This record gives sequence, structure tokens and C-alpha cells, in this order.
Amino acid sequence: MPWLPSIIWLALLVLFAIAEALTVGLVSIWFAAGALVALLSTFFTANIWFQIALFLLVSALSMAVIRPLARKHVLPTVVPTNADRVIGRQAVVTESIDNLNGKGAVVVFGVAWTARSEDGSPIPAGTTVTVDRIEGVKLFVTPHPLA
Repeated sequence: MPWLPSIIWLALLVLFAIAEALTVGLVSIWFAAGALVALLSTFFTANIWFQIALFLLVSALSMAVIRPLARKHVLPTVVPTNADRVIGRQAVVTESIDNLNGKGAVVVFGVAWTARSEDGSPIPAGTTVTVDRIEGVKLFVTPHPLA
């Protein structure tokens, strides 16, 4: 059965290619490249150990050489959102904060946000507060200690 290794390498190539197509993060493309080279080697040699060694060598080399380059272009850079920027910042209360009545607003970086008091106590307009966290579109704030 001299064709059996060719079928096995072809099956592995298809399996790795399908796995790569179903995932997003460059998971098995390296092994698909190794399987392709091993499949091509079946036309030149019947030595299965040579084919396996070639598969492992090409897979490792392609991962070592291409992966760092691909990661630089595939991984998204984290861009801070408004939420990331306002947590821990100071804000000014523009509408008195009253959790019981569901009212309150603050301005951070020139942008108005709905606000609630972290501990539930009312905070009058004009008070400087610190943004503790965000839930949905509401900022939860505490009065600034120096206010």
C-alpha cells in the first residue's frame, strides 16, 4: 500500500485546513503547511520517518518564522474607550444626584453622563466627584475628598 501515507497526509492537510477555517486565531495553519510538505515528500520517498520528521520540521519552522509576523498584524490594538478614560477621573455634578428619584448628571472631559451616587447619598450640583465605575451608560461617583 504505497499510497496509504499520501492519503493520511492529505487527510491531515484537510483536517488542519478545516480547523484553521473554523477558528480565527491562526491555530493550525502551521500544521497544514507541514502536512502539505509531507504529502509532497511521498512522491519522492516512501520512508515514513522522513515524512514525519519533515512534517515536524516544517510545522515548527513555519510557526517560529511566520507567527510573530502574523500576530503583529492580526491582533487588534486596544483603543481606550470613553469608559476606560473616565474611571478614576474627577467630574463636576451638573444636575443634583439623587438615586431614589433616578436623577443626576456629571460632566467628564466635556461630555455629559448620567450619574448615580456610589453609596446612595444625594450629591448637590456643583460638587466635584470621582468616577468609581460604570454600569451601562451610568457613572457611579463619590464626592471628591477635597470638595
